[in-house]
Amino acid sequence: MAEPKKAKRVEPDDGADKSNPRGGFPFFVLLMIFGLLALGGYQLMLTGNRSAVDYGFFLQEVQSGNVKDVAINSLTIQGKWENLKVAQEAWLKYKATKEAPPADDAAEKKPAAAPKAELTELFTTDVPALEGEYPLRLMEKHGVHISSVNDNFSVMLLQSFIYLLPVILISVFLLFAMRRSADPMSSGMFGNFVRSQAKRFRPNDLQTTFKDVAGMEHAKRELEEVVDFLKDPAKFQRLGAEIPKGVLLAGPPGTGKTLLARAVAGEAGVPFFSINGSEFIQMFVGVGASRVRDMFRTAKENSPCILFIDEIDAVGRVRGAGVGGGHDEREQTLNQILSEMDGFQANEAVIVVAATNRPDVLDPALLRPGRFDRHVSVDRPSRLGRVGILKVHVRKVPLGENVNLEDIAGSTIGFSGADLKNLVNEAALAAARDGKSQVDRIDFETARDKIMMGVAREEVLNAKERRMTAYHEAGHALLAWLLPEVDTVHKVTIVPRGRALGVTQLLPEEERFHMGESRLRSQLAMMLGGRAAEKLVFDEFSAGAEDDLKRASQIARRMVSAWGMSERIGPVAYRDGEEHPFLGKEIQETRKYSEQTAFLIDQEMQKILIHASERATSILEDNRENLDRISDALLEREIVSREELIELIGPKRVEADVVASV
Repeated sequence: MAEPKKAKRVEPDDGADKSNPRGGFPFFVLLMIFGLLALGGYQLMLTGNRSAVDYGFFLQEVQSGNVKDVAINSLTIQGKWENLKVAQEAWLKYKATKEAPPADDAAEKKPAAAPKAELTELFTTDVPALEGEYPLRLMEKHGVHISSVNDNFSVMLLQSFIYLLPVILISVFLLFAMRRSADPMSSGMFGNFVRSQAKRFRPNDLQTTFKDVAGMEHAKRELEEVVDFLKDPAKFQRLGAEIPKGVLLAGPPGTGKTLLARAVAGEAGVPFFSINGSEFIQMFVGVGASRVRDMFRTAKENSPCILFIDEIDAVGRVRGAGVGGGHDEREQTLNQILSEMDGFQANEAVIVVAATNRPDVLDPALLRPGRFDRHVSVDRPSRLGRVGILKVHVRKVPLGENVNLEDIAGSTIGFSGADLKNLVNEAALAAARDGKSQVDRIDFETARDKIMMGVAREEVLNAKERRMTAYHEAGHALLAWLLPEVDTVHKVTIVPRGRALGVTQLLPEEERFHMGESRLRSQLAMMLGGRAAEKLVFDEFSAGAEDDLKRASQIARRMVSAWGMSERIGPVAYRDGEEHPFLGKEIQETRKYSEQTAFLIDQEMQKILIHASERATSILEDNRENLDRISDALLEREIVSREELIELIGPKRVEADVVASV
């Protein structure tokens, strides 16, 4: 059996469009230039080899009888001398007299050299407009033969052409550009507009490999087959296997989807074309589809290669959800992508890699086998993955001896790859601001606090506001410390950060992928702990608990209407809105349940929140001394760390006790 041929790589051309036979210089432009030259030559022929003389000299020669005949054209007189030699001598004398120096300076200056004779047999002169009929009467008196010449038409034509030349040139340029843009793939002005905006990265520019990608072992294993196929397509084609034509990378923002695509191209050593999904959509109809055709044509010419489309959900959303129906520009662009990926013609050795944060809104035709066959989920890294990512980003950062990357990875649960890169950069900036030669542990803690809690604000609170804020944060911290289901308190501060007057920072000690009802109820009690502490100490509520109430209400509503954690509601999911693929957001719609059910949901939600608030108040009443200790420490130091909390109120409880049963 014959072995399949290996895909031949075509080197890109120099950018010239050799297939367009109309790319030459227009013939009518040459014709216009030739007409301009002919018109100028005609005017020169009319003028001839004539010497221009002054009007005064002309009158002098008429009076001396040395003018044979003349031809009058408006205010111009052209003629012929009776005796050229006499006219030349008279011209020399006339110019010498005209250029002679004043009488008082004649003795001081040397005599000037005699001027050369410049007259020819034919001459021309301009008649002043105020002369009237005087030169005509004078020439009649001295027997000069007079005739008239009318070449105003050629002069007017030449002047009109000169005046209209800019307009003609602009019109020719626009006509030439429109002619070239008749072919969407031409290199004319409008042809460049509809061309693909994909950027090509040369192999020497692609330094990213799988060694630079840490924490995504599952995704890298899925993409290794793509790399093997690009290196040796015949290995798979020999057994009749087909490599996936499209690979969809789906995951939260900042998890490294683009980095993975660059690593695949770097490992395979093939051309890498990158484009964003929004670059296909323009205000002109048909531009997106033209760009898609040009992009795939360029990719096929440089095959094998990788075509990376970032944020494909900008153009690949479900069809029929937008305005305009099937004539929508976005849908036409999507249809062209579908045709190019799995159309009538085979598309070999061009692998399309796409990335999106919203795989749920993509069109099903885009996700079917034959187009994006392989779906790779790129999630946030695990603890081991975060350690690897930190090692990659600290290669060029001098670290202090007290920096432990495993501890940093354990305190950054939920961070994406981009977040970890930002953490290392912020730590380096903090060390540079302090004039350090190395980045130590304090710099990483400062950077983490800045990312998680916000930048400290320079605001001065009065004594009452400061004391109320201290008890509010102490209530959060104490409940988080006493409830074993809640994450451990890492730091408590009353320094205004971000949009909050105080912050209680919690750091999970282990990674969790779901939460039970008991943990959610403890979480609600902790959220309402600040409000309960204010009521307990000051006998009033403050507006500082707005964000706590908002987040607690959202959790309670989902517990009742989405997660079935209410005995009266039962295992039923009620949604107040639906996500529209075209809008990409959840919008309010008519409820699909009765008002009685809505009232019941509100009652159950209120019941859960009231129970959480009463539980928080009861725990704080039983531990009032510890609440006062934490508050006094915050008023004194403004920041209380985890170690200081252990000194104040003892270690965190890790087993259920009588507190959890309240």
